[in-house]
Amino acid sequence: MNRLSKISAVFAAACMLSGVAAAKELNAVGITLGTLGNPFFVAISKGAEAKARQINPKVRFTSASADYDLNKQVSQIENFVSAGVDLILINAVDPKAIAPAIERAKKAGIVVVAVDAGADGAEAVVSTDNVRAGELACEFLVKALDGKGNVIIQNGPPVTAVTDRVAGCKNVLGKSKDIKILSSDQDGKGTREGGLNVMLAHLTRFPKIDGVFAINDPQAVGSDLAAKQLGRKGITIVSVDGAPDIEQALQSDTLVQASASQDPWAMAQKAVEVGAGLLDGKKPASPTVLLDPKLVTRENVKSYQGWGAGRK
Repeated sequence: MNRLSKISAVFAAACMLSGVAAAKELNAVGITLGTLGNPFFVAISKGAEAKARQINPKVRFTSASADYDLNKQVSQIENFVSAGVDLILINAVDPKAIAPAIERAKKAGIVVVAVDAGADGAEAVVSTDNVRAGELACEFLVKALDGKGNVIIQNGPPVTAVTDRVAGCKNVLGKSKDIKILSSDQDGKGTREGGLNVMLAHLTRFPKIDGVFAINDPQAVGSDLAAKQLGRKGITIVSVDGAPDIEQALQSDTLVQASASQDPWAMAQKAVEVGAGLLDGKKPASPTVLLDPKLVTRENVKSYQGWGAGRK
């Protein structure tokens, strides 16, 4: 062994003893999302892929839809591990139950970053400030109702993004003594059909509903369709996402009045950036990175730069 080789060997051994790992390149990325039937998650997938290819044009990128099925998501993570990916991005369908699968990935030397919703064991999480998103939407709702009326909180899948939005909404509604929450525990499944079905049940049960907070835009659109089917008017619907569908709803004859917008593209890009940094031994200043939501209304929707604005 020549002198240079000896120096390299000594340096490598020192790194191992000190716990410093050699930097890894971003060659393969796997992402598992709640459901690719939702355009929000499609935007996340595209944003993540674009950022990964910016870092390494030859990166292998695999996107998978868990369809809110824990077992399916666990299998997807196992497949990513078997494929030898460097980075896993996860939108956890169950933030606690997914922890063992995340731990197995980490033991295999894979960096795991949660996106949009928290996941136990992930090395970082990048999401919208969902508490603030719920607050923004429900502040608009309270103002629209002049601080009084019967309100439905239409819940969704039990992921942190949803529970945070509901918590934010309740923070606001709880300050208005003349606001009565009729229901807050019905799961609209994060889909238009789910929102339609839950809203139909609520409209049948409650003769007077003044406002609805839906945890995402698909449920809000479904709720509006339910009200139309039963001929119910005078209901103010607000939600979270800023999705393309809500842009259309805010510019047409619907009950939807506002949505606290997210930027799934920017969120995904940041998650890949954080993951690549972790691969390179660089930890983010905070393990939780929150992006600020903005309220989209009928008044400002025409100037709103939506999810795909200026992006390919």
